[in-house]
Amino acid sequence: MQWLTYSQHDFRQAAQYLLWMRLAIAGIQLVALWIAETLMVLTYRAEALLLCLLYGVLATLGWLWFTRRPPNAALTVSAGLALDLVLIGGWLLLTGGYTNPFTSLLLLPIAVAVLLVPLSQSIALTGLGIAIYSLLVLFHTPIATGTHGADMAQLHLFGMWATFALTAAILLLVVGTLARRLQRQQSQLAQSRESRLRDEQIIALGLSAAGIAHRVGTPLNTLALLVDELRHAPDSANLRQDLDLMEQQLGLCSDHLQQLTAAAALAKTAQTETLAVSAWLSRLRESATLLWPASAIEWQPPFPDTPVAVDTTLDQAALNLIANALGASPDWVGICARNTETGDVEVIVEDRGAGLDTDMANTLGQAPVESDTGLGVGLFLSNATLQRFGGTLRARTSATGTTMVIELPRAHVEPPYD
Repeated sequence: MQWLTYSQHDFRQAAQYLLWMRLAIAGIQLVALWIAETLMVLTYRAEALLLCLLYGVLATLGWLWFTRRPPNAALTVSAGLALDLVLIGGWLLLTGGYTNPFTSLLLLPIAVAVLLVPLSQSIALTGLGIAIYSLLVLFHTPIATGTHGADMAQLHLFGMWATFALTAAILLLVVGTLARRLQRQQSQLAQSRESRLRDEQIIALGLSAAGIAHRVGTPLNTLALLVDELRHAPDSANLRQDLDLMEQQLGLCSDHLQQLTAAAALAKTAQTETLAVSAWLSRLRESATLLWPASAIEWQPPFPDTPVAVDTTLDQAALNLIANALGASPDWVGICARNTETGDVEVIVEDRGAGLDTDMANTLGQAPVESDTGLGVGLFLSNATLQRFGGTLRARTSATGTTMVIELPRAHVEPPYD
């Protein structure tokens, strides 16, 4: 529940707790009237009974209204709580006034108001409760006709016990539940703030990368022109192999810049595709072969056919992890995949390097960290990308190397139309 926003969704969820409180109050009032009537003849039995029934009916109608047409402002909720105080005060006036041991029931609407409505309205409801209690002191009527001293003492003692039990139960069930929801909402807000800060860092890195790509384009074009001029130089025959290699490398740089631009365009439109894990890993294998043709990557099939949602940013995140593994262990990197018990997929990247630093392993991907190998930013971006797809990134470091575990959720596939 999004507390302190006072939205329609909030009031619709709060209506259930208000109904429990009101029906509990009406029920204890009816039980108190029944017990009192068995011990003595009440002065205003019929009026008090009708007021209890009216309170129960209004509580049910209020719940139906709040769930079907929730109010737009907290003032309506405050008006309902004020009506609670008036009805409880009216019932107390007919059953002995301030001598009634159930006067503590006036505290319940005030306690709920502290959580549900703004401070100014809570103060107003508290003042109304004090005013009603003061009127009960000034204008109270005898609870029964005749002399029933012993019965009155016994009824008062029972009423004090019942009031304590009811108030404790309602505070636990209603106010306690609302307080726990508030704590969960505050925890969600904290996580949202952390996610927003992480996203801002990612945007900053993305803007920096885009700026660098734009600036690198001009030198690459200049170098391409120089290579073309050198080819037409008189002594270019001796440099042909070197020029071919330079032209090939410049072409790779241009291709990478174009891929960066295309990935940014796809990320802007948030386009994803659903692929089987086996097909996705085959695509990653082709990319890894082009990037590191002489690398010792051992792909360990069979791979599951579980569908997952992917895009180019997820491909890059996985390739970053593979690049990190190759940097730590050039002689061998193993890649496998398996289904989990929950139906998700784990892609495992193993290496035989020295392992991650302790600080990096404990805060894996939570923020960019300083690293001699330059892995801090790559892990941060990979982790952020996986979280955007609902996945997680875990690391296990041992004496034999590091194991990175990418967990991705199973994608929902719409059934084909007949």
